[in-house]
Amino acid sequence: MSLTPEQVLAAHKANLETLFGLTNKAFEGVEKLVELNVTASRAALSEVSSHTQAVLSAKDAQELLSLQANLFQPLAEKTLAYSRHLYEIASGTGAEFGKAFEAQAAEAQRTFGNLVDTAAKNAPAGSETTVAVFKSAVSAANNALESVQKAVKQASDVAEANFNAVASSAANAAKTAVAAAPRKR
Repeated sequence: MSLTPEQVLAAHKANLETLFGLTNKAFEGVEKLVELNVTASRAALSEVSSHTQAVLSAKDAQELLSLQANLFQPLAEKTLAYSRHLYEIASGTGAEFGKAFEAQAAEAQRTFGNLVDTAAKNAPAGSETTVAVFKSAVSAANNALESVQKAVKQASDVAEANFNAVASSAANAAKTAVAAAPRKR
């Protein structure tokens, strides 16, 4: 069976729509990243300015040490928040790409399955065994692809859980360190 020009044109059109959709999603991710970095830079600049003013107006060494000690906990919390936002942007953009890949893969599997079925119907007499073996191979390949997709999803979920656990541990460690700092004087 051969493809008609209309089918080829429709497939190219669908591929171009997918490409442009993914390009838009990539640009949205970059825009979000730039916005996050600009916001974080503005906030950091403002905080450095006010902290510098506070340091310059400190009356004694005790007040200066207190200012320095109080600087670290908010810094750790903001770093953690930045990391979470960055991860959300990356995982959201990655999820969009994953959805597009899954949709394309499902469509390709469906089209190929239809092609195999059509070829099997038009196969010469006596080729039933060959057709059955071929269909079995296609089915096994489809099952393998589904298994890989499930494994990638599970790995992604584990990575997200690990990221959240590390971020939480880092925040707790920063809070503990800041709380212990004034007692060391």
